[in-house]
Amino acid sequence: MGNVAYRQVNVPDPADIKGPHCMNEPSFDPNFGFPNGRKERVMIATEEEMISAKIPLEERDYCAHKLLDYRACRADVFPFVYKCHHAKHDYLTCQYEDYVIRMKELERERRLYERQNRIEKRNFA
Repeated sequence: MGNVAYRQVNVPDPADIKGPHCMNEPSFDPNFGFPNGRKERVMIATEEEMISAKIPLEERDYCAHKLLDYRACRADVFPFVYKCHHAKHDYLTCQYEDYVIRMKELERERRLYERQNRIEKRNFA
């Protein structure tokens, strides 16, 4: 079976997964290890803007404001949509940076989970 079909058939239940997983909520304090706290990520595009632009739910993320700009540019210059390459690049760059942030968070969760297991083993012995 192909990889995509395998994932569709064998989707694990997030409750059955031990340790960090992208489908589980973070199990550690988000500010753990940050003495001065962390900069909170905020949505720039409002819910009303996304609803009026008919942005699908799966695209309503931290890059939605860039997507709104890209779609507005395409609507303004249609049929010469190649003129919006700068807006498309901004949107795709934002998507990539968001992906990197999420993977760093997942790696942080994994390392904190391993640290917790090491501490528990040391205390048990």
